[in-house]
Amino acid sequence: MTDKDYDSELPDALPPGFRFDEFEIQQVTESTNTHVIYKAWDHQLERPVSIREFMPRALTVRSDNMQLVLRSKQDSQAFNTGLKRFVQSTRQLAQFNHPNLLQVLSFWTQNETAYAASLYSSGMTLAELHQHQPDIINETWIRHMLPMLCGALAILHDEGFIHRDLSLRSIQIQDNGAPLLLNAGAPRRTNTENGDGNKTSLNPGFAPLEQYAEDLENQLGPWTDIYALGAILYTLITGNCPPASVTRTIQDPCVKLAKNRPEGYSHSLLHAVDCALALKPEDRPQSIAEFAALAEIPLSGINGLIPLKQPGTMLIEVENAEITPLSPFKKRYKLPLQIAASLLVGIAVGGIIFGGHLSSGPKIAKIEKTTSAEEAPSTTAKSVLPVTDATLARIYVRMNDGEQLDVNGKAENVTPGANGYGFLQLPVGKYEITLRDNNQQSRNMTLSVEKAGTWLINPQG
Repeated sequence: MTDKDYDSELPDALPPGFRFDEFEIQQVTESTNTHVIYKAWDHQLERPVSIREFMPRALTVRSDNMQLVLRSKQDSQAFNTGLKRFVQSTRQLAQFNHPNLLQVLSFWTQNETAYAASLYSSGMTLAELHQHQPDIINETWIRHMLPMLCGALAILHDEGFIHRDLSLRSIQIQDNGAPLLLNAGAPRRTNTENGDGNKTSLNPGFAPLEQYAEDLENQLGPWTDIYALGAILYTLITGNCPPASVTRTIQDPCVKLAKNRPEGYSHSLLHAVDCALALKPEDRPQSIAEFAALAEIPLSGINGLIPLKQPGTMLIEVENAEITPLSPFKKRYKLPLQIAASLLVGIAVGGIIFGGHLSSGPKIAKIEKTTSAEEAPSTTAKSVLPVTDATLARIYVRMNDGEQLDVNGKAENVTPGANGYGFLQLPVGKYEITLRDNNQQSRNMTLSVEKAGTWLINPQG
């Protein structure tokens, strides 16, 4: 899309050629009720970047000198609340290095508002994909995309953040097929916050009841995003957005998918969507892990990267692999969070080592060439042992499509999953890990396992 596509819709967008020091605006790529996203050129590093501008269109207009001006003085509190949330969200997002979350490069204030620059990724929003290429969306496609999307949401929830604005327009499907959340959301609202700033970003059909009424704001939690996720899947499966939650309280015409069974979709996925769309927050899955269990999908194997504790080390053990639920969610929903913690054991990983350096994230393998690493047969090789054995080390090996993995010279039946990693479990011992491609080019490393734990490794050529 070019900026011309948005002339009539976004007359207040920054024009092509506008400069922020090294960043030059090229075109508008997406807009929401509260943000405008631009493609820009970084003249210093000579690469494209994305720039997100906080611009609540219901509250502001742009003056001739490019500054945002409030439509009314009465909108000041709502604007400031939204601006504060934008700043908090950007700072939070900057802490993550996850392949399905935006990677923030810089942040600044100008034109009476705030901006954030992130790595540019080409693709189209899920809304555009659903509109222009609906034929490619089926259960296989959804089950390829969903673990990565759920993994990104789980990361946000683990840090006490809620997205609040999930819809088909807030998810980009990149050229490699991987989903990308286009913003990080906001922290759970405290009792001292004013709710006026929350109403501009609601998407009818995707927002649950607790987002509409101020007296229900204290019920916001992971289940709020899970409702929106259910609405997204409902739309992809049926072709229609579910009715707005406020109208469903009077008369609920929302079709139960598990009862009507759309052709080509499994009961587990349909049942998970129905549960996610429950009107009462307590009737929905209380965590992404609980939703994933209902849908029978694995969570993405990588939930973010933690800085290396020992720079230069070829092998880093992940300590405390079990994810502990945050205290704000623990008191109200103890049992569901216990379920979430048990499902997420071993999923969190600490770092990806490439010759002693931290990688920017795993490459997403194409669905037609891979199967889930967790589903790889465990009975074809002695070293691939049952996951339930707590005495074993969990090893994630960075693999390319078509590579054969050998352990101590013996071929293993391991293939890379959607996150680009093969998985196996090994007892205490010393191992020679070798990866061979179709041209017999090899990568290898020596691995010493001294105790149970979780590792990410990337053998070098």
